Amino acid sequence: MMERRTFMALVSGGLLAVPLTAEAQQPGRRPRIGWLVFGASFTETSPVLEAAVLRGLRERGYVDGKTLAIEYRYAQGRPERLPELAADLASLKVEVLLGIGGDVAGAFKKATSTVPIVVGMSTDPVRSRLAASLAHPGGNLTGITFLFDELAAKRVELFREIMPQGSRLAVLWDPTHVDNDFAEVQGAARRLGIQLQSLEIHGPGDLDTAVPAAVQARAEALIVVPGRLTAFVGQRIVDAAGQHHIPVISGWREFALGGAVATYGPNRVESAERLGSYVDKILKGAKPGDLPIEQPTKFELVINLKTAKALGLTIPPSLLGRADEVIQ
Repeated sequence: MMERRTFMALVSGGLLAVPLTAEAQQPGRRPRIGWLVFGASFTETSPVLEAAVLRGLRERGYVDGKTLAIEYRYAQGRPERLPELAADLASLKVEVLLGIGGDVAGAFKKATSTVPIVVGMSTDPVRSRLAASLAHPGGNLTGITFLFDELAAKRVELFREIMPQGSRLAVLWDPTHVDNDFAEVQGAARRLGIQLQSLEIHGPGDLDTAVPAAVQARAEALIVVPGRLTAFVGQRIVDAAGQHHIPVISGWREFALGGAVATYGPNRVESAERLGSYVDKILKGAKPGDLPIEQPTKFELVINLKTAKALGLTIPPSLLGRADEVIQ
């Protein structure tokens, strides 16, 4: 959770330091975009990602209140509010609808088939029928996906590197989150001869039984498939597992910052910054259906050495050497 002063420093310092481009400074009416935020404010949702999107816009000369007008709507962390707010933004006749999250993308798609949509999402846009394909989305939606299937198997390999004799692994996942991660984890576990326990959660209340089930099955580690729900309750997962000395491995850096022993996944900040280029292209006349949905291009391995030591784990030097960040 980022404090407001930290977020404002990002906005006023890091963002304002970027020079404006001449192309986006056009006389006349400022283009308007509608931004649907899942949380209550930037300080209570994904502040780092939101700041990255603003930075990407700024790099292309789009500054809210100067060369761009942004209409914000906040869902207060309540997914049931997304359809109403998406419809409200679509009715404003904005040039672009912008957001982060597959649920936000779905709400936008139901609200309009004409207003261009730019989203960053951790769901599979093709399997969730948001796009015809990554290369040729068609329709009115495009953007970035944080998914990269092979990474899920790599997290199982991380478990084996950290615990070479480990043979029992639990995986906590949300079956409503459309991705291939669980299947990839299953495949990797079979190849490595690891016994796998599936822990499904459909809401925050399911954690009351999920982690105890892993304890009862004597799981030696817990892999958390990243997504909106698991990120929302991520600290609870890490804390509950930690109470039973079960190390957590996941895909997003935020889990490691919260105490997971290791994460390996996309650099979502870099991906979020690239959303600005999509907005720029659409405002200059490009059709969203013609803009390929990009997959991650940069990945990061984060090791929480402090957590590892607290759990009595020895991280191999070879793994530490490959890490992009080591939390002491």
